[in-house]
Amino acid sequence: MSAATSNLTPETVLEVHHWNDSLFSFKTTRNGGLRFKNGHFLMIGLEVEGKPLLRAYSVASPNYEEHLEFYSIKVPDGPLTSRLQHLKPGDQVLVGKKPTGTLVASHLLPGKRLYMLSTGTGLAPFMSLIRDPEIYEQFEHVILAHGVRVTSELGYSDYIKNDLPQHEYLGEQVKNQLIYYPTVTREPYANRGRLTDLLESGKLTRDIGMPDLNPEFDRVMICGNQGMLDELVAILKARGFHEGKSHEQGQYTIERAFVEKE
Repeated sequence: MSAATSNLTPETVLEVHHWNDSLFSFKTTRNGGLRFKNGHFLMIGLEVEGKPLLRAYSVASPNYEEHLEFYSIKVPDGPLTSRLQHLKPGDQVLVGKKPTGTLVASHLLPGKRLYMLSTGTGLAPFMSLIRDPEIYEQFEHVILAHGVRVTSELGYSDYIKNDLPQHEYLGEQVKNQLIYYPTVTREPYANRGRLTDLLESGKLTRDIGMPDLNPEFDRVMICGNQGMLDELVAILKARGFHEGKSHEQGQYTIERAFVEKE
């Protein structure tokens, strides 16, 4: 194996699911030696013309599963996603050996409520975290807000609403503690509007019966497009929230390593 691929493991695609024309997810085998925290990301890719073509992908599956799952947009001209979207079971992908990322509970101070705010495929790390039993032990309520343009982009929605509450081990905690708040901007929908506007106006917290965001009690994780990240950080800072990092816990954390792009 070349030096370029020595930090990568070939894994086999087990399953591919196309949510709509622009979104898909896929499951792969998992190297027995890979250890990661829920919320981490890995480098994923394909060998193209003898070289690995890689990009960062959050792991959507929890760290106790035997497989890995990833959630991706389709970019017609994208160097990598234009190829990944054609994956079939039995194909091979390259998976990095070094998980990392900032969307981990250890970056946050203890609190009452954990808000996970996402747009598009920024949902992926939170799919891992809402299946983490430790999250439910650390927070009284876990609020997952997912903002998209059209309803067909609400990937995993049925799973979150219908399957997860029946989970063999987590079901009771999910029913009692998880609040799912999907929002749509371009179609009629129960929760209509941009996530940033719904949060700033207080509509989001009112809709779920929670008090206004308060740095004393609330903790926030953010993953999505750059514009949304910037706006939400400005909102949080104005309310007295401080960012948590590996060397200093705070009231919010964001994933800086990548945003929604090819």
